[in-house]
Amino acid sequence: MKQAAPHIVQYQGSKRNLAPQILAYFPKKFNRLIEPFAGMAAVTIATAQQKRADMYVINDINFPLMTLLKSAIETPELLAANYNKLWREQFDFTNGSVEHYYHVRELFNSGEQDPEKILYLLARCVKGSVRYGKNGKFNQSPDKRRNGTNPKTLATNVHAISGLLKNKALFMSTDYREVLEMARPGDLVYMDPPYQGVSNVRDCRYLSGIDFNEFVEAVDSLNHRGIDFVISYDGKCGEKKYGNDLPEWLDCKKVYLNAGVSSQAVLLGKKDITYEALYISRNLKYRQMNVATQLSIFEELAV
Repeated sequence: MKQAAPHIVQYQGSKRNLAPQILAYFPKKFNRLIEPFAGMAAVTIATAQQKRADMYVINDINFPLMTLLKSAIETPELLAANYNKLWREQFDFTNGSVEHYYHVRELFNSGEQDPEKILYLLARCVKGSVRYGKNGKFNQSPDKRRNGTNPKTLATNVHAISGLLKNKALFMSTDYREVLEMARPGDLVYMDPPYQGVSNVRDCRYLSGIDFNEFVEAVDSLNHRGIDFVISYDGKCGEKKYGNDLPEWLDCKKVYLNAGVSSQAVLLGKKDITYEALYISRNLKYRQMNVATQLSIFEELAV
């Protein structure tokens, strides 16, 4: 049984649990993995753990997240020490740990966006869920039932991730289309863009949405340039379907991954399974089909 990939902190929307299913559609080996919508880079970390690529491009428009990831990978000792100090302050804070959380959040929103501050907020906020107000400021509340990831556990996870990616990663925080322009044949692009329901609009879960048509155009460009890609994009739960399919003319292979029972369904006393769609690029799809055909021929000859 393969060991689960390490993660820095719980992060809503992370593909950590789905990573083994997603990686099943990746080539066994490729030059670079490029993640234009990295979040906390769960798929990059899982790919590095399996040594599938030599280099990694990690991008997200959320600059503090990228600062956090860069710190975790390049200077894990410093990040762990600073987080430990900040985490312990909550127990000595005059008005308690909840008040301490709001104090740190205020400092963060005022411009003190040190890696340990966004890390502490993620470690303590409700469901590890990033939320932003209309003014672009972090506005998620603290989870009053817990104090956040223990510094010892955090240090262990950070050092494990650093061991996988140090000196192998390029960090960016720019528009996804600029990152896609960097891709070359031999690379693999994995994209997990904002939910389609928030594309074209601002949403409290994201600093910005993306336009559907612009995204399709960018994907089409990858096809024409011979770039392999895999995209997590829409899904379904019970009878409800989320988002529109990518156009058939992109010639992608679409599969559904079992993401487990929806937490919302559990609250409603149901057991609906959530399925997330995965799109495999034209070139990658046909190479996988050719390999499957060759294996079938070899098996027939061996009989």
